[in-house]
Amino acid sequence: MTRGKVKLSFIVNDDARKATYKKRKNNLLKKVDELSILCGIEACAIVYGPYEPEPEIWPTPQGVQRVLSKFRAKPEFEKTKKMVNQEAFMRQRVMKAEEQLRRLRKNNRDIEMENLMSQCIKEGKVVHNNMSMHDLNALTWLIDQNLKDISRMEAKVNNGQRQTTKTSSNEEMTMVMGDGHVEMVINNDDIMQEKLFMDMMINGNVDKTIPFI
Repeated sequence: MTRGKVKLSFIVNDDARKATYKKRKNNLLKKVDELSILCGIEACAIVYGPYEPEPEIWPTPQGVQRVLSKFRAKPEFEKTKKMVNQEAFMRQRVMKAEEQLRRLRKNNRDIEMENLMSQCIKEGKVVHNNMSMHDLNALTWLIDQNLKDISRMEAKVNNGQRQTTKTSSNEEMTMVMGDGHVEMVINNDDIMQEKLFMDMMINGNVDKTIPFI
């Protein structure tokens, strides 16, 4: 059975905090010992707490002095390359959380704009309800990106080794590469709808003779 996630917060109860301190201290010293043996490195640990008159030292005072002497002899850049204090550590955590939040907001924004574009295409008109200038700019950017993707796909179709045009109600264009594998399928109705929707954004009208799906 896996252990539950530990809530990292100050333990208010004195007895529980003291018991946790001793347990975690012993586990920490055990891990340092295992790290030193398994990886063949010199390590030391100094743990000072309010429940003991003297700090806990591992492995011995001489061993700690030896490791610290080697550490002090290193160049300043090497000593501080990966060193952080509590403030720097929390700052890194905050920056990481803010970056994650920014990506989530962007993904949600893209999904909202895609849904809005689909709704406008379905209704055959631009939906202006509750749309700010920021929303319109984001929607215009999304349409521009889709049109650029369509242009690139059309260019690939035109430059293909062999083109097969299938005439149907949807007028699909399929590009077949030399090895016989189909690289992409482009629906002409989708291309027309993207371009007509861009015309709606610019001119505020649409040619009703072409249906929107």
